[in-house]
Amino acid sequence: MMDEPMMQGNARATHASTAMHAEEPGPRAQPRFLASRREAPAALDAERAWARVALDAIGDAVLTIDLKGTVIYMNRVAETLTGWSHPEAIGKPLSRVLHLVDGKTHQTTIPPGRRAIEENRAAGFALDCVLIRQDGSKLEIEDSAAPIHDREGRVTGAVIVFHDATRSQVMLERMAYLAQHDALTGLANRALLTERLYRAIGLARRHGHLVALLYLDLDAFKPINDSLGHALGDCLLQAVAGRLQDCMRDIDTVCRQGGDEFVVLLAEIRRPEDATQVAEKLLAVLGRPYRIQGHELLITLSIGISLYPDDADDADTLMHYADTAMYHTKRNGRNGHRCFTAEMNTQHPHRRRIEPGLPRLLPPSQMAFDF
Repeated sequence: MMDEPMMQGNARATHASTAMHAEEPGPRAQPRFLASRREAPAALDAERAWARVALDAIGDAVLTIDLKGTVIYMNRVAETLTGWSHPEAIGKPLSRVLHLVDGKTHQTTIPPGRRAIEENRAAGFALDCVLIRQDGSKLEIEDSAAPIHDREGRVTGAVIVFHDATRSQVMLERMAYLAQHDALTGLANRALLTERLYRAIGLARRHGHLVALLYLDLDAFKPINDSLGHALGDCLLQAVAGRLQDCMRDIDTVCRQGGDEFVVLLAEIRRPEDATQVAEKLLAVLGRPYRIQGHELLITLSIGISLYPDDADDADTLMHYADTAMYHTKRNGRNGHRCFTAEMNTQHPHRRRIEPGLPRLLPPSQMAFDF
């Protein structure tokens, strides 16, 4: 079965092949398009011009050959990737304009356009395909070719569609990053936190150390969005994220759980007191004034702490217990931290959110910290 990248490449090659058919006059003229034989050349020229504009506008390189393997068309992207200009390439053998070698053996490979013509079917590039450009430089490329047919179904040539493979790799890496990170703050998202928490528990089980989860909630964040605007609220969340990152070790993970909630994973600690010391440090650092869009703000946060293996031995329960402890911190004055205890499961089991008034604004004389 053909894999998805190959199918996508073949689809692009087939679409390009269809577009190139616009240059071939059909045996039957449609009356509504061609009023007379005299108008046929003008209509054909218009179709050809439209096809060239369309092919120049797409992001892939497109190159077509005739049955002899001679280049008869290339779009602007193909010019850029091969280093050949359109006038230089027209009439040249495909193997000269699209000089392909195997990336590992450096042996010349058969151009996919020739295979598409000979086998009358779409053909993909070999893996690790490298294009030797006109100036001798090398470029990894990928995609496919498809045969071009006339109105009677006879093969008249082939269209080759290709692109810079390194661009695809960059895009894949970017997509992988976005799948694991929060778009606003750049912190790990819940998926990445879960993965690292499971890994941390496994290592702790083997090596006999502790793991801590700190569940953080900004006190009275909602009134900031409501009164000062979401743009300012986003800036505040980014500033908080930056301070959190600066406080952590490389082996720790800071996650934006959602909204104004964050989770800190302390992957390797020796004593429960290590987690409370980190919580106190976060209260001090995040409690310093913020200057955002002309506003000087003070915020506080409520922190709940759970420990492996003292409180639970699985990731889901640890997360639930840290959240429960944070809720109890909020209910008992906010701006502090609490470690989970078994009694918390029987006290106020349903978590509710009650936000107080606006965060305190500092007078200019006391404003001294800028994120």
